[in-house]
Amino acid sequence: MRRELGNIDEVRQISLEDALSSEEVEVAFICSESSSHEDYIRQFLNAGKHVLVEYPMTLSWAAARDLWKLAEQKGKVLHEEHVELLMEEFAFLKKEVVGKDLLKGSLLFTVPRYLSFPTASPLEEERFGFPAFSGISRLTWLVSLFGELSLVSATLEERKEDQYMKMTVCLETENKRPLTWIEEKGPGLKRNRHLSFHFKSGSLENMPNVGVNKNIFLKDQNIFVQKLLGQFSEEELAAEQKRILHCLWLAEEIQKHCSSKK
Repeated sequence: MRRELGNIDEVRQISLEDALSSEEVEVAFICSESSSHEDYIRQFLNAGKHVLVEYPMTLSWAAARDLWKLAEQKGKVLHEEHVELLMEEFAFLKKEVVGKDLLKGSLLFTVPRYLSFPTASPLEEERFGFPAFSGISRLTWLVSLFGELSLVSATLEERKEDQYMKMTVCLETENKRPLTWIEEKGPGLKRNRHLSFHFKSGSLENMPNVGVNKNIFLKDQNIFVQKLLGQFSEEELAAEQKRILHCLWLAEEIQKHCSSKK
Protein backbone atom coordinates (compact mmCIF):
# COMPACT_ATOMS: atom_id res chain seq x y z
CA MET A 1 0.00 0.00 0.00
CA ARG A 2 1.46 3.35 -1.05
CA ARG A 3 1.49 6.17 1.49
CA GLU A 4 -0.37 9.37 0.80
CA LEU A 5 1.78 12.28 -0.38
CA GLY A 6 0.92 15.27 1.76
CA ASN A 7 2.60 18.63 2.20
CA ILE A 8 5.93 19.40 3.87
CA ASP A 9 6.30 23.02 5.06
CA GLU A 10 3.34 23.87 2.81
CA VAL A 11 5.11 22.41 -0.24
CA ARG A 12 3.15 19.70 -2.07
CA GLN A 13 4.89 16.35 -2.47
CA ILE A 14 4.62 14.61 -5.83
CA SER A 15 5.47 11.11 -6.98
CA LEU A 16 8.58 10.18 -8.94
CA GLU A 17 6.42 9.52 -12.00
CA ASP A 18 4.86 12.98 -11.76
CA ALA A 19 8.26 14.63 -11.27
CA LEU A 20 9.64 12.90 -14.37
CA SER A 21 6.69 13.84 -16.56
CA SER A 22 6.00 17.37 -15.29
CA GLU A 23 7.14 20.26 -17.49
CA GLU A 24 7.20 22.42 -14.36
CA VAL A 25 10.04 20.32 -12.89
CA GLU A 26 13.30 21.41 -14.50
CA VAL A 27 15.82 20.30 -11.85
CA ALA A 28 16.11 17.19 -9.66
CA PHE A 29 18.03 17.00 -6.37
CA ILE A 30 18.87 13.35 -5.63
CA CYS A 31 19.43 12.67 -1.93
CA SER A 32 18.92 8.93 -1.64
CA GLU A 33 20.88 5.78 -0.90
CA SER A 34 24.01 5.64 -3.07
CA SER A 35 22.94 2.40 -4.72
CA SER A 36 19.92 4.16 -6.23
CA HIS A 37 21.77 7.21 -7.61
CA GLU A 38 22.61 5.78 -11.02
CA ASP A 39 19.02 4.77 -11.82
CA TYR A 40 17.52 8.07 -10.64
CA ILE A 41 20.09 10.16 -12.51
CA ARG A 42 19.44 8.24 -15.72
CA GLN A 43 15.67 8.61 -15.38
CA PHE A 44 15.81 12.36 -14.78
CA LEU A 45 18.34 13.03 -17.55
CA ASN A 46 16.26 11.03 -20.01
CA ALA A 47 13.26 13.08 -18.90
CA GLY A 48 15.14 16.28 -19.76
CA LYS A 49 15.94 17.46 -16.22
CA HIS A 50 19.13 18.94 -14.79
CA VAL A 51 20.47 16.89 -11.86
CA LEU A 52 22.28 17.58 -8.59
CA VAL A 53 23.25 14.38 -6.79
CA GLU A 54 24.94 13.66 -3.47
CA TYR A 55 28.35 12.00 -3.61
CA PRO A 56 29.18 9.40 -4.66
CA MET A 57 27.41 9.91 -7.98
CA THR A 58 27.50 6.18 -8.63
CA LEU A 59 29.18 3.06 -7.30
CA SER A 60 31.22 2.53 -10.46
CA TRP A 61 33.55 4.60 -12.62
CA ALA A 62 32.03 3.38 -15.89
CA ALA A 63 28.49 4.29 -14.83
CA ALA A 64 29.51 7.84 -13.92
CA ARG A 65 31.33 8.26 -17.24
CA ASP A 66 28.25 7.05 -19.15
CA LEU A 67 25.93 9.36 -17.21
CA TRP A 68 28.05 12.40 -18.03
CA LYS A 69 27.94 11.40 -21.68
CA LEU A 70 24.15 11.15 -21.41
CA ALA A 71 23.95 14.59 -19.75
CA GLU A 72 26.02 16.04 -22.59
CA GLN A 73 23.79 14.40 -25.20
CA LYS A 74 20.69 15.82 -23.48
CA GLY A 75 22.26 19.26 -22.99
CA LYS A 76 21.73 19.06 -19.23
CA VAL A 77 23.87 19.81 -16.18
CA LEU A 78 24.87 16.84 -14.01
CA HIS A 79 26.46 18.08 -10.78
CA GLU A 80 27.91 15.91 -8.02
CA GLU A 81 27.72 17.64 -4.66
CA HIS A 82 31.06 18.06 -2.87
CA VAL A 83 30.47 19.96 0.35
CA GLU A 84 33.69 18.54 1.82
CA LEU A 85 35.64 20.81 -0.52
CA LEU A 86 33.77 23.83 0.87
CA MET A 87 34.71 23.17 4.49
CA GLU A 88 36.89 25.58 6.43
CA GLU A 89 39.22 22.67 7.25
CA PHE A 90 39.84 21.95 3.58
CA ALA A 91 40.43 25.63 2.78
CA PHE A 92 43.04 25.69 5.57
CA LEU A 93 44.73 22.53 4.28
CA LYS A 94 44.77 23.78 0.70
CA LYS A 95 46.54 26.94 1.85
CA GLU A 96 49.03 24.98 3.97
CA VAL A 97 49.86 22.42 1.25
CA VAL A 98 50.28 24.68 -1.78
CA GLY A 99 53.84 24.87 -3.06
CA LYS A 100 55.21 22.36 -0.56
CA ASP A 101 57.08 19.15 -1.38
CA LEU A 102 55.31 16.24 0.31
CA LEU A 103 57.43 13.47 1.83
CA LYS A 104 54.63 11.32 3.28
CA GLY A 105 51.18 11.68 4.74
CA SER A 106 48.23 9.96 6.35
CA LEU A 107 44.52 10.58 6.89
CA LEU A 108 42.54 8.58 9.45
CA PHE A 109 38.78 8.91 9.82
CA THR A 110 37.04 7.26 12.76
CA VAL A 111 33.33 6.97 13.42
CA PRO A 112 31.39 5.30 16.24
CA ARG A 113 29.31 2.23 15.68
CA TYR A 114 26.30 1.58 17.85
CA LEU A 115 25.53 -2.07 18.43
CA SER A 116 21.86 -1.37 17.79
CA PHE A 117 22.74 0.25 14.45
CA PRO A 118 25.64 -1.61 12.77
CA THR A 119 26.73 1.06 10.31
CA ALA A 120 28.85 -1.17 8.09
CA SER A 121 26.63 -4.21 7.90
CA PRO A 122 26.15 -6.03 4.59
CA LEU A 123 22.88 -4.12 4.28
CA GLU A 124 24.65 -0.77 4.62
CA GLU A 125 27.26 -1.72 2.02
CA GLU A 126 24.44 -2.74 -0.32
CA ARG A 127 22.78 0.65 0.22
CA PHE A 128 25.76 3.01 0.46
CA GLY A 129 28.61 1.09 -1.15
CA PHE A 130 31.95 -0.34 -0.09
CA PRO A 131 33.80 1.85 2.48
CA ALA A 132 35.95 3.34 -0.28
CA PHE A 133 32.74 4.74 -1.81
CA SER A 134 30.89 5.70 1.39
CA GLY A 135 34.09 7.43 2.54
CA ILE A 136 34.94 8.96 -0.82
CA SER A 137 34.95 12.50 0.58
CA ARG A 138 38.24 11.71 2.34
CA LEU A 139 39.69 10.35 -0.90
CA THR A 140 38.51 13.52 -2.64
CA TRP A 141 40.46 15.59 -0.10
CA LEU A 142 43.67 13.67 -0.83
CA VAL A 143 43.29 13.88 -4.62
CA SER A 144 42.39 17.58 -4.47
CA LEU A 145 45.42 18.32 -2.28
CA PHE A 146 48.05 16.13 -3.94
CA GLY A 147 46.84 15.34 -7.46
CA GLU A 148 46.07 11.99 -9.05
CA LEU A 149 47.07 8.99 -6.98
CA SER A 150 47.89 5.36 -7.68
CA LEU A 151 46.90 2.40 -5.51
CA VAL A 152 49.70 0.42 -3.86
CA SER A 153 47.71 -1.84 -1.54
CA ALA A 154 44.43 -2.05 0.36
CA THR A 155 43.15 -4.25 3.17
CA LEU A 156 39.83 -4.58 4.98
CA GLU A 157 39.73 -5.91 8.54
CA GLU A 158 36.31 -6.87 9.87
CA ARG A 159 35.24 -8.32 13.22
CA LYS A 160 31.51 -8.65 12.78
CA GLU A 161 30.97 -9.97 16.30
CA ASP A 162 32.46 -6.68 17.61
CA GLN A 163 30.82 -4.49 14.93
CA TYR A 164 34.32 -3.34 13.97
CA MET A 165 35.71 -2.42 10.55
CA LYS A 166 39.04 -0.95 9.43
CA MET A 167 40.02 -0.23 5.83
CA THR A 168 43.67 0.65 5.23
CA VAL A 169 44.69 2.02 1.83
CA CYS A 170 48.23 2.77 0.73
CA LEU A 171 48.48 5.27 -2.11
CA GLU A 172 51.25 7.04 -4.01
CA THR A 173 51.44 10.49 -5.55
CA GLU A 174 52.79 10.95 -9.06
CA ASN A 175 56.16 11.71 -7.38
CA LYS A 176 56.03 8.34 -5.58
CA ARG A 177 55.31 9.92 -2.18
CA PRO A 178 53.33 7.58 0.13
CA LEU A 179 49.89 8.48 1.45
CA THR A 180 47.90 6.28 3.82
CA TRP A 181 44.11 6.53 4.12
CA ILE A 182 42.33 4.69 6.95
CA GLU A 183 38.59 4.40 7.61
CA GLU A 184 37.79 2.87 11.02
CA LYS A 185 34.38 2.17 12.58
CA GLY A 186 33.60 0.56 15.89
CA PRO A 187 31.94 0.90 19.30
CA GLY A 188 33.76 3.38 21.54
CA LEU A 189 35.31 5.33 18.69
CA LYS A 190 34.54 9.02 18.29
CA ARG A 191 33.77 10.73 15.02
CA ASN A 192 37.09 12.34 14.27
CA ARG A 193 39.60 13.10 11.57
CA HIS A 194 43.32 12.70 12.22
CA LEU A 195 45.89 13.81 9.67
CA SER A 196 49.65 13.95 9.41
CA PHE A 197 51.49 15.48 6.45
CA HIS A 198 55.27 15.73 6.35
CA PHE A 199 56.96 18.11 3.92
CA LYS A 200 60.57 18.98 3.26
CA SER A 201 59.88 22.33 4.92
CA GLY A 202 58.07 20.98 8.01
CA SER A 203 55.08 18.98 9.23
CA LEU A 204 51.37 19.42 9.76
CA GLU A 205 49.93 17.25 12.52
CA ASN A 206 46.17 17.19 13.04
CA MET A 207 43.70 19.93 12.30
CA PRO A 208 43.55 23.17 14.28
CA ASN A 209 40.21 24.76 15.09
CA VAL A 210 39.61 26.81 11.96
CA GLY A 211 36.01 27.85 12.55
CA VAL A 212 32.49 26.67 11.89
CA ASN A 213 31.38 25.45 8.47
CA LYS A 214 28.56 27.77 7.43
CA ASN A 215 26.01 27.15 4.67
CA ILE A 216 28.19 24.64 2.82
CA PHE A 217 25.18 22.92 1.23
CA LEU A 218 23.83 26.26 0.06
CA LYS A 219 27.27 27.14 -1.33
CA ASP A 220 27.34 23.88 -3.27
CA GLN A 221 23.86 24.60 -4.64
CA ASN A 222 25.09 28.03 -5.74
CA ILE A 223 27.86 26.30 -7.71
CA PHE A 224 25.16 24.18 -9.36
CA VAL A 225 23.20 27.32 -10.26
CA GLN A 226 26.34 28.90 -11.74
CA LYS A 227 26.69 25.84 -13.97
CA LEU A 228 23.06 26.17 -15.04
CA LEU A 229 23.77 29.80 -15.97
CA GLY A 230 26.84 28.81 -17.99
CA GLN A 231 29.26 30.58 -15.65
CA PHE A 232 31.78 27.70 -15.54
CA SER A 233 34.30 27.34 -18.35
CA GLU A 234 34.70 24.11 -20.31
CA GLU A 235 38.15 23.74 -18.76
CA GLU A 236 36.78 24.01 -15.21
CA LEU A 237 34.03 21.49 -15.91
CA ALA A 238 36.47 19.06 -17.55
CA ALA A 239 38.90 19.32 -14.60
CA GLU A 240 36.10 18.62 -12.13
CA GLN A 241 34.88 15.61 -14.08
CA LYS A 242 38.42 14.26 -14.32
CA ARG A 243 38.88 14.53 -10.54
CA ILE A 244 35.53 12.90 -9.74
CA LEU A 245 36.07 10.04 -12.20
CA HIS A 246 39.60 9.48 -10.85
CA CYS A 247 38.24 9.21 -7.28
CA LEU A 248 35.53 6.77 -8.37
CA TRP A 249 38.11 4.71 -10.27
CA LEU A 250 40.35 4.59 -7.18
CA ALA A 251 37.42 3.59 -4.96
CA GLU A 252 36.55 0.77 -7.35
CA GLU A 253 40.16 -0.43 -7.47
CA ILE A 254 40.33 -0.38 -3.66
CA GLN A 255 37.17 -2.48 -3.46
CA LYS A 256 38.56 -5.00 -5.97
CA HIS A 257 41.85 -5.18 -4.10
CA CYS A 258 40.15 -5.83 -0.75
CA SER A 259 37.70 -8.33 -2.23
CA SER A 260 40.49 -10.35 -3.83
CA LYS A 261 42.03 -10.94 -0.40
CA LYS A 262 38.91 -12.31 1.25
